[in-house]
This record gives sequence, structure tokens and C-alpha cells, in this order.
Amino acid sequence: MKQYWLIKTEPSTYGWDDLVKKGSGMWDGVRNYQARNNLRQMKQGDLALFYHSGKNPGITGLTEITREAYPDPTAVEGEWSAVDLKPVRPLKRFIPLEEIKQKRELKNMVLVKNTRLSVQPVTAGEYDFLLKMELTT
Repeated sequence: MKQYWLIKTEPSTYGWDDLVKKGSGMWDGVRNYQARNNLRQMKQGDLALFYHSGKNPGITGLTEITREAYPDPTAVEGEWSAVDLKPVRPLKRFIPLEEIKQKRELKNMVLVKNTRLSVQPVTAGEYDFLLKMELTT
């Protein structure tokens, strides 16, 4: 069964354009146990919403997990994990966090309740609703 995720990054550190330019990438550097455990649950073929945090937070694109969790080569100590992913497509429009927070259908979304978690699950219903949101203005 396909799972859905949301992965967060600072666009100035590693943004959507960086991933697109590379064509694929390693999602590493996660140093939160809950986020790490979420990485470890990802399966090849799962889809992840690419979220820019910072000054203008929101969802900018869709990615696919291409390699399941493996030891994070950037970790100096501890048992941290990384996954590989590739861009699928940019969203038809950027969906800002403020708009997400206003939707009754998304009130239980992890992003709304815990905006700091860098890797988080998204339900199939939330994922479908967000894809419908990208088509509205």
C-alpha cells in the first residue's frame, strides 16, 4: 500500500530547484528521532510532498522515494537514516501553510499540529485534498 509523506527543508539550504537540477537526491541530515523513524517507514514508490519552510512556508512539489532507509553517511555519531528521492513534478501552484491551516479538512494534519517535524506522514485523504487545492486559486 502506497504511503504519503511531507518532507521539509529550507529553500536556501536545499530547495525544490536544487532537487530538480540534480534529478535525484539523498534526504539526509535528519536529527530528530520521530522524523528518523518516519524516514525508516518510507517504502520505494511512496510519494512525498516537498515543503519549503522559512519566511514563506508551503508545499512546492511532489517527490517519489527511490531508495528506502539506509545509514545516513553524514552522521558523525548516532544511528541516523537517509532515503533517496526524485522529483515527480512541481505543484501547479504553491500551497502556503496559512491556506492549509484554514482548511477544515486538514485540521488534523500533522503539519498543522506540529509544524516543526521535518519528516511527517500524510494520510491519503489529506494528500488527495492537497492535490485538489493546487487546482484552485
